[in-house]
Amino acid sequence: MIKSKVEIAPSILAADFTCLGSEVEHALKAGAEYVHVDVTDGHFVPNITIGPLVVAAIRPLVSAYGAVMDVHLMIESPDRHIRAFAEAGADILTVHVETCPDMVSTLNNIRSLGVRPGAALKPDTPLSVLQPMLSELDLVLVMSVDPGFGGQPFLPASTDRVLQVRKMLDRVGSKAELEVDGGIKAHNAAAVATAGANVLVAGSAVFGEKGSIGDNFNAIRSAANK
Repeated sequence: MIKSKVEIAPSILAADFTCLGSEVEHALKAGAEYVHVDVTDGHFVPNITIGPLVVAAIRPLVSAYGAVMDVHLMIESPDRHIRAFAEAGADILTVHVETCPDMVSTLNNIRSLGVRPGAALKPDTPLSVLQPMLSELDLVLVMSVDPGFGGQPFLPASTDRVLQVRKMLDRVGSKAELEVDGGIKAHNAAAVATAGANVLVAGSAVFGEKGSIGDNFNAIRSAANK
């Protein structure tokens, strides 16, 4: 079942880190109900981004606006770091199926720390890997670009992948969020939402465009909810 309202999750990876708090607050003031934090380790993906200290730093601001701290771990051996991110203030911790040999155990570990567990898939990972864990998930993240770098163009085949995941979730009566991350812009947000996504991650389209953060955010949200 597709929710009537599609949320936009600004990704701080594209924000200006010299004034990160201000940038995040602009998005929150515009109505963002999620703040998306991309964590990379230089192994699972080539680049290195941020860690628990940044999550902890913006946690009070996210809490003040009643928003969700949505942390995406693009890292190898995520079980070693789950507790640190949970203690830093993550509300959702999403790990990649490609990095977890016992995904159900990892998801249960996340939930035991009072955090909602999610599973992410790279664009070339078969969707069938989700089947054994559907009942354990609070979120499925479909990557619509190769993970690790912001500003990449949306991969067109991703729309059908979203549609297929939506069918999988509905078939088992799952209430998990269906999130899409990569290349989301105002011009493609409606198609992705129509396919079944209810959370759209947007980084450069919110923080990197010429307009204000609020205007950019609202343009994507309006398009997604048409």
